Amino acid sequence: MSGSAEAGEKLAFGTSRGRWVIAATVLGSGIAALDATVVGIALPTIGRSFHSGVGTLQWIVSGYSLTLAAFLLLGGSLGDRLGRKRMFCIGVIWFALASMCCGIAPNAGVLIVARVLQGVGGALLVPASLAILQASFLPDDRSRAIGAWSGLGGIATAAGPLLGGYLITAASWRWVFFINVPLAIGVLLMAIRHVPESRDPSTAGHVDFVGAALAVLFLAGLTYGLIEGPAHGWTSPAVLGSLIVAVVAAPLFLLAEHAAANPMLPLGVFRTRQFSGANAVTFIVYGALGGALFLLPLELQLVSRYSPLESGLALLPVTLIMLTFSARSGQLSARIGPRLQMTAGPVVVGAGLLVLTRATEGGGDYLTQVLPAILIFGLGLAITVAPLTSTAMAAAPAEHAGVASAVNNVVARAAGLLAVAVLPLLAGITGAAALEPHHFAGGFRTAVIIAGLTCAGGGLLAALTIRNPPDAPHLRHPHMRNYYCAVDGAPLQPSDASRGGRT
Repeated sequence: MSGSAEAGEKLAFGTSRGRWVIAATVLGSGIAALDATVVGIALPTIGRSFHSGVGTLQWIVSGYSLTLAAFLLLGGSLGDRLGRKRMFCIGVIWFALASMCCGIAPNAGVLIVARVLQGVGGALLVPASLAILQASFLPDDRSRAIGAWSGLGGIATAAGPLLGGYLITAASWRWVFFINVPLAIGVLLMAIRHVPESRDPSTAGHVDFVGAALAVLFLAGLTYGLIEGPAHGWTSPAVLGSLIVAVVAAPLFLLAEHAAANPMLPLGVFRTRQFSGANAVTFIVYGALGGALFLLPLELQLVSRYSPLESGLALLPVTLIMLTFSARSGQLSARIGPRLQMTAGPVVVGAGLLVLTRATEGGGDYLTQVLPAILIFGLGLAITVAPLTSTAMAAAPAEHAGVASAVNNVVARAAGLLAVAVLPLLAGITGAAALEPHHFAGGFRTAVIIAGLTCAGGGLLAALTIRNPPDAPHLRHPHMRNYYCAVDGAPLQPSDASRGGRT
């Protein structure tokens, strides 16, 4: 059986070992998710510590996102072939060592390199964590295990800004990274003792290392060129060379995936208009979000003079709204079809981003100038996220369900990566003076206007490309039914998780 545990015996949800497996996978994927949110709160403090400009802060975020996005599919493939527990443990160790290097980094350059290595560790452990649950639990208990993983993982993500703000206030920004080490040790001990090994015996052929390498070249070349272009000049050899590398690597990646017997990214999944449209909307919406959320903690701390802890608390309502309403949004989409929510949701998110322009007025009073935008923004996300992900999964053939989930995840992460590089450039937040409060405030207003209009454009694209299944009111579409059963109570197939579903 594909994805079967090597030990042969499946775990029950209520058993002691089952709870240990859930704890290990939740904490393992949680430290990767936590790191993606907690570092944003620390950016202003890191910038002051190293006397860094916007370009350096962009790399601290983008270095992690770059390798995480580029190697996520490869990490899932390695887990299928070599053992999910093995890759999970390797990823945890790798992530912990890279986190230690981040914490002791003597300068910004070392920190960026360590962040790049962190992303590789995350790409190994994130897809393995969900795949372990799929392969280890009894079919009747899988949905409960996945639900616990999703809910507890959401709490870990929500805790990121608060934990980051507290650690920075009480100790140092370096503890944002050091905290990963004891967590990783605990996860590793739990995994070694309690997690069963599993792999997919149906996998065959070579791992697509060529595709992974070309993906890294494309993303790295494009990101470097866009971030460093304003500082070094667009015609400088390094910038021009990196952009040329990106232009060459993109078609070579497509050719390599087309020719590979076991491609990292099967291009055939994009032949479906619904799948391509859903991922195009994902790219636009998550790009707008990634760029805006990179700049928002900087605005709150540099311009509005929030403390790190206060800026972390400012974002908490978004997570609470998501945790409260996302499941209900998914259920509504299952009844009426996804088109209405995928059209309206990005427009609401865009409206929230536009209202954020008020955050720079009069000191950024939270109740009157920040909270309304956060509430609108959070409501838009709750409307959008579940239908967006489910539509991308439902549009792909059943045999590519796991690939569809992974592709949608990679598209979202790559969009955020590129937006962090592009949005400050478009908003004029570049150069040595970019972090001066007056200059940054003007650039932030421009940036959230661009992000808001772009996000609303994603809603328009959804209206043009997304179609409801003809039987959506009765939920007879098999792929949609399978997805929502995974959310609301019935199990996914083991292969669905092995390539890195969104956490």
